[in-house]
Amino acid sequence: MGTTFKNKGYEARVQARHQPIGPIEGVVGAQVNRSEFQALGEEAFVPQTDTDSVALFLLEDWQATERLKLSLGGRLEHTQVDPDAAGNQRFAAADSASSFTVGSASAGAVYTLTPVWSLAATLAYTERAPTFYELYANGAHVATGTYEVGDAGLSKEKALSSDLALRFDNGTHKGSLGVFYSHFSNYIGLLGSGRRLNDEGEADADGIPEYTYSGVRARFSGIEAQDRWTLAENAYGKWAVELSGDYTRAKNLDTGEDLPRIAPLRVNSGLLWEKDRWQARVDVEHASAQHRVPDNEDSTDGYTTLGASAGYRFDIGQSQWLAFVKGENLTDQTVRYASSILRDIAPAQGRSVQVGLRTTF
Repeated sequence: MGTTFKNKGYEARVQARHQPIGPIEGVVGAQVNRSEFQALGEEAFVPQTDTDSVALFLLEDWQATERLKLSLGGRLEHTQVDPDAAGNQRFAAADSASSFTVGSASAGAVYTLTPVWSLAATLAYTERAPTFYELYANGAHVATGTYEVGDAGLSKEKALSSDLALRFDNGTHKGSLGVFYSHFSNYIGLLGSGRRLNDEGEADADGIPEYTYSGVRARFSGIEAQDRWTLAENAYGKWAVELSGDYTRAKNLDTGEDLPRIAPLRVNSGLLWEKDRWQARVDVEHASAQHRVPDNEDSTDGYTTLGASAGYRFDIGQSQWLAFVKGENLTDQTVRYASSILRDIAPAQGRSVQVGLRTTF
């Protein structure tokens, strides 16, 4: 018998810009969300759950000096997660509602060094309420080929994060080079237990791997860079190159192991062309092998893929249209994303070509 998943949600948001307070300008607002989730059938691995949240937020900007701009943001949110096991013993832990009050705050600064160079920095403390999956999951997740187990006793996720970036824009080159660091006193991750279970949750060497939603101390750090290089703009069109790359390290500080499903070093390059209503680009993406994985998970190989696209823009009345053709992984490489929980079961798609028509109005 199949399983039907239903998720009905409502969201309302209002924000208003307040009168300047001296040199400070900003907005204040409120947001309300409600989600009603149901999984009906034998393959349900989470109970029916209603999630309600209400939040207040603000964002303030201050041009402190001609060169220095400061910003400050804050958000306070209350979330209630109300499960209904409907008599299913698998969800015995979902016997009462859970509520969380979380707060986040951030501060940022941008300092103009020269007309070309500027320095940007942010410091943030963030909290996040666990989702109903993380709290109450208990069963085989057929879509991912795993047995997921939540923890109704999870506390809110907490992190202190910072980043620093050097930005540049001289008309020909526009981009940035930055580093980031986050320390989680409680990081909620889906971690492999090393056990295999059957569909009933019993140990079985031929079963599917068990993953548990767990709160651990964790550290994330990395570097990222990007540049848009305008090559030429003449009678033959506008030519540009886009370059980007990023690298992330993530450590489980409770066990000393690397965290799972972290992308490896990635480098992207793209050659762009535009003329009148025509546009085209060619992209090359390279990802290194990922060997920094937990002991009970396998490494992934590196790959290099080639993509290309072309399009034509036109107007019909007040609407804008784009007719395009797009090809991905044109050399048909075997790609297993390190960040995908399905990587050992199924690789990413091979060569593909799309033809489409998109409009905005």
